[in-house]
Amino acid sequence: MHPQLVECDRTRGPAILAILNEAIERSTALYDYRPRTTAMMEAWFDDKEQNHYPVIGAVDDQNRLLGFASYGPFRSRPAYKYTIEHSVYVERSCRGQGVGTLLLAAIIERAKQQQYHNVIGGIDAENTVSIALHKRFGFELCGRVRQAGFKFGRWLDLDFYQLILETPAHPVDG
Repeated sequence: MHPQLVECDRTRGPAILAILNEAIERSTALYDYRPRTTAMMEAWFDDKEQNHYPVIGAVDDQNRLLGFASYGPFRSRPAYKYTIEHSVYVERSCRGQGVGTLLLAAIIERAKQQQYHNVIGGIDAENTVSIALHKRFGFELCGRVRQAGFKFGRWLDLDFYQLILETPAHPVDG
């Protein structure tokens, strides 16, 4: 398999929704209980478009979505404008094949191009695969929120990993 990167638009919404909903229903990658709806996906795309946040996909030779990555604001206050929180999700049957690596590299590159300074990943503390992936890219553990979530009958700890970029060249207040 040699995945290719693509910009995802709304036509990829159903495939993205399937990947997200599988993660919600079967994992602690998302601290959600209920699958997302098509309307929620439309609102998600609206936010990405309005704020110029990328949605990058990895596709196979048949143009099937293998995974996607995106980012959005870390917090809403203006002084956080150079900090983003990213997400990377890989279709269940494609995990362990380098798709996540490809997507994380792409999202970091896009963050640099858009002059962000700090890339944050919130990762379930038991998700050793995602943690290892992020560490390979230089992300460092910057904090843990103990018992931040409750899912599948147990408390979940949420770890925050960060990668500080050398951008922007000239940060400004306001």
